[in-house]
Amino acid sequence: MIMDSHCHAWSLWPYQPPVPDSATRGSCELLQFEMDANGVDRALIVCAEIEGNPDNNQYIHDKVAELRRRFAFVIDVDSLWKDSYHQPGAAERLLAGLERWKPAGFTHYINDPAEDARWLNSADGIAMFEVANAQGALASIHCRPQHLREIRALAGRFPELRILLHHMGHPKLLEPEGLSEILATARQDNVFIKVSGFYNSTTAPPWDYPLRDVQPVVHALYQRFGASRLLWGSDYPVCCQFHSHRQAIEILRHHCRFISAADMDAIMGQNLAGLLDK
Repeated sequence: MIMDSHCHAWSLWPYQPPVPDSATRGSCELLQFEMDANGVDRALIVCAEIEGNPDNNQYIHDKVAELRRRFAFVIDVDSLWKDSYHQPGAAERLLAGLERWKPAGFTHYINDPAEDARWLNSADGIAMFEVANAQGALASIHCRPQHLREIRALAGRFPELRILLHHMGHPKLLEPEGLSEILATARQDNVFIKVSGFYNSTTAPPWDYPLRDVQPVVHALYQRFGASRLLWGSDYPVCCQFHSHRQAIEILRHHCRFISAADMDAIMGQNLAGLLDK
């Protein structure tokens, strides 16, 4: 079983430069095609209401309703590109979204690298995560290492809340203090790491597959968090700016050979299945 913890789909391609197939390049149908072609059984779609896609939550909800067996999703709530970002009423907006779309949880992108994320443990932030905790929602968080002190405090405040960090927590190989912050977060048992987005961390050109210089980061995460809290993710279709969807699988499954076969099965799908089944 292979389950993808981090992918996207959009009704309109959101990135520059413009593409000739903007209405289909990021579509849910193309995501399903790639999954079928590469043996991916199920995927967690991370909604992102970015450029040209203010209705991405609704788009994904409708697509998932047709394909519930293949997909789960987390809605975009108050991410950095929204006017509601860190404004009063976040708890109410989250609750309304959970009730309306019935997702597995929500995602929240923190403005990076300009802020220290203290909002997360403000009265408004705590109220928002209280809702997530009470509803049993996954919290899929895009952050940088400098935000993790606040995320650790939040995880300690809500020990039953399952927090999933995008793209290995965004370590940079030239900034070892960032990896130290990520590894320190392992002491919070409710924090999980998405092993995705290798190209965000490499010092090599991001298309230089298999980005071997990132493997020591994965090894460190494997040792500190253990296999049970690592989740493979493709970052499809964003990954296709650098490599194929199949390579997004094999960059971990084939090239990170320090991971045992049983642990690889857990990381490639069993762990996410357990989170979605709770």
